[in-house]
Amino acid sequence: MGHSDDLCNIEGNGDGRGNNGASGAPSTSAASSSAYKLFGRETSFHQMMGGGKVADVILWRRRRVSFGIIVAATVAWIIFEYSELPFLSVSSDVLLILIVLLFLRANYAAFRKKQLPALPELVLSEEMVNSAAASFRVKMNYMLLMAHDITLGKDFKLFFKVVIVLWLLSVIGSVISFFTLAYIGMIIFITVPALYNKFEDHVDQYAGKIHRQFSRHYKIVDESISRLPRSISKDKEL
Repeated sequence: MGHSDDLCNIEGNGDGRGNNGASGAPSTSAASSSAYKLFGRETSFHQMMGGGKVADVILWRRRRVSFGIIVAATVAWIIFEYSELPFLSVSSDVLLILIVLLFLRANYAAFRKKQLPALPELVLSEEMVNSAAASFRVKMNYMLLMAHDITLGKDFKLFFKVVIVLWLLSVIGSVISFFTLAYIGMIIFITVPALYNKFEDHVDQYAGKIHRQFSRHYKIVDESISRLPRSISKDKEL
């Protein structure tokens, strides 16, 4: 009975502290650490990825399709990386063989008087085109705004991120080829989101700790840089 009364006392208060104000501190810190969500999202990771068939493939809810993409990407990487054939030539040959096989299959079925399975109609609706154009316009305007802020030196954090990303791309591009980079990017794109979706709570917890440490160090650097013009102006007055 005593143990149940303690539980009732803890649950009775709105702040979760019960009679002892310090008892709610660990739960509050745990809630704050787990409240951080990667990419600042407020919805589920599946909805963030679009919530459709593409999201199902990326998160391995359609395992056969996801595995098929990895196999196809691996075969394509081996062909382009080790055969040393031109990309345009190989792509044209593959499409040529595919079209010839489909054409012969259709004529053979007509000759044998067999009914081919119905193919889905691939039609781009006006709504899809307008949605894609609007999304592309928003992203382009965002990139132009980023370039504007960096050029005027307004956002040091954004400038630091862009410099780090471009430097990493330069280093990686000097070590590996474009097709290898594209292959690695495809493998990461099809595996990392699924792993994150599986271990979401643990990743968000550690990401929140790293984010707080980075924000603390960035605040120190930002305050140091903001003091530089003042010190220079004081030296000139003296």
